[in-house]
Amino acid sequence: QLQLVESGGGLVQPGGSLRLSCVASGFTLDSYAIGWFRQAPGKEREGVSCISSSGDHTEYADSVKDRFTISRDNAKNEVYLQMNNLKPEDTAVYYCAADHSWYRVIATMTGRGRVDAWGQGTLVTVSS
Repeated sequence: QLQLVESGGGLVQPGGSLRLSCVASGFTLDSYAIGWFRQAPGKEREGVSCISSSGDHTEYADSVKDRFTISRDNAKNEVYLQMNNLKPEDTAVYYCAADHSWYRVIATMTGRGRVDAWGQGTLVTVSS
């Protein structure tokens, strides 16, 4: 059974940084594209960033470009989301999701697809 576990969320002041981790259990991530998504209270889920299985391709939502960086360490079976210069509007529950298909992850980023495996989420709160 595919299991993804996110960690690294917390309370941070505006302008601060956090690094989220997504760890796989029961399978190896190296053949999966990974996406990070978030859902703020009262809002729909939105795609934040995604990375191909090899790490060669990445995509970012316009709202996080130049502030967030996605990366992966397949040897450790982990994917990361480095978030810098955080803003109150970044407050949300952040989820990672995995799929063999890069194109399905891209489609899910834009609300047109549905990847198979999701984590339970980690809460990020940006507030002074």
